[in-house]
Amino acid sequence: MESELKEMLIDLDTLKRSLPDPSLLASIDKMQSRVEHLTDLAKSAPVRRSKVKDMSAEVVDSNPYSSLMALQRMGIVANYERIREFSVAIVGCINPFRSYFLTLELSSLYCFPLPSTSGIGGVGSVAAEMLTRCGIGRLLLYDYDKVELANMNRLFFRPEQVGKTKTDAAVQTLSDINPDVVLESYMMNITTLQARMVVNQACNELNQTWMESGHIQLLVPGETACFACAPPLVVASGVDEKTLKREGVCDASLPTTMGVVAGLLVQNTLKYLLKFGHVSPYLGYNALKDFFPTMEMKPNPQCSNTACLERQKEYILAKPAWDAAAAKAKEDEVSVPEGPVHDDNEWNISVVDDTEPVTENASSSDTLPDGLVRELPIANEFQKPSDPEEMTNSVDDLDELRKQLEALNAD
Repeated sequence: MESELKEMLIDLDTLKRSLPDPSLLASIDKMQSRVEHLTDLAKSAPVRRSKVKDMSAEVVDSNPYSSLMALQRMGIVANYERIREFSVAIVGCINPFRSYFLTLELSSLYCFPLPSTSGIGGVGSVAAEMLTRCGIGRLLLYDYDKVELANMNRLFFRPEQVGKTKTDAAVQTLSDINPDVVLESYMMNITTLQARMVVNQACNELNQTWMESGHIQLLVPGETACFACAPPLVVASGVDEKTLKREGVCDASLPTTMGVVAGLLVQNTLKYLLKFGHVSPYLGYNALKDFFPTMEMKPNPQCSNTACLERQKEYILAKPAWDAAAAKAKEDEVSVPEGPVHDDNEWNISVVDDTEPVTENASSSDTLPDGLVRELPIANEFQKPSDPEEMTNSVDDLDELRKQLEALNAD
C-alpha cells in the first residue's frame, strides 16, 4: 500500500507540471496533501510478520520461536513443536473468578476453566495472549460482551477498541502478535454456572482431565474431586444466578492479580500438555500475604454426579497397574547411565572430579615463562607452614624497630 501511495504522488506531481491551467493547481496540491497524510498513516501502521511453517530453534533476531524452542534444546520439553497440535477454547462464567478453558488435541478433549468476568475478561484475555505467544495451534474465543472503558484495568484491551465486541478485539490483537495461531471467535452467552456443570458432566463422561481456577485446580475424573464433588455455595444452595449481579456494584480486581493468576494457570496448563515439570494438583493465591497454599482434593464417594462415581470405581481398579507401571518406569530411568546433555561443547568447558588425587609433578597453568618473576607470592605459598628460623628473625626485627622508635620519642 505504501508503494502504491508513493506512485500516486509521482503521478500527481507529473500531472501538476503538465497542467496548462493554473487554477487547477490548488486542487492538485490538496490531493497531494491527502495522499501524503495517507502515506504517513501507512508507515505508522503495525507490520504483521509472515507465517512460520515450522518452528525452528535457530537463534536469530527474526525467529519468534528461538526462546521457546530452547526449552527443547535444554532437555526440559521433549517436543515443543507439539504445542501446535492443541486447540484451546476460552469460555466465560458469571463468577468473576471463573471461566472455561477448553483444550482439544485431535479427537481428545481437555477442559480448562479460566478465571475472568467473562470469557475474554481480565484473566481470560491475558491467558489467551500468553497461549498465542507460546504458539498454541488454535484458539477459540467465546464471549457476548463489548469492550468498555471500565475494562481498561485489564492488561489486554486498549481504549481505541471500546465499542468492539471482546472477541473481535481479541482476534485483532492476537493475530498481530502471532499470525501462526488459528483464531475463531463466537458471540455466545454461555456464562452461567449451570453451563459449567454441563462442562463438568462432559469431562466426567469422556474421562478427560481439566482445570478450574480462581485457585488453580487439576481435576482428573475419578482420581480428584470434580466440580460437583465440592460445588460452590451458589450451586449447592440453588441460588438464582441472576440475583448475584446488582446495579451499581462491580467486582474489585487489579491487573497485577489477574496477571499472576493467568501466568500460573497457563504455566500449569503448558506443563500438563507438553509433559514437563510438576503439574500442581491445587494451587491457591493469597495476594494480601503472597501465600500460595497447595493441597490435593480427593473425589467425594457420595458425589451427585453419576459419571464421577463411575470414574472413581474405574480409577480404584486401575490404580495398582498404574502404580506398578510408574515404579517400573522409575527403575528403568535410574538404570540408564547419565550422559552429557549436549554432545557439542562450543566453549570447551570441562568438569574436574574433586575425588581424583592431584599429582605434585603436574604442570600448572600458573607457571611463568623464563625470565619473568612474580612480584607477589603464589596463593599456594600462603598455605605452606612458616620456617621457625624466619619467624625468629622477624621477631628480632620488630624488637629492633621498637627500640628505634622509643629512642626517637625520647629525643
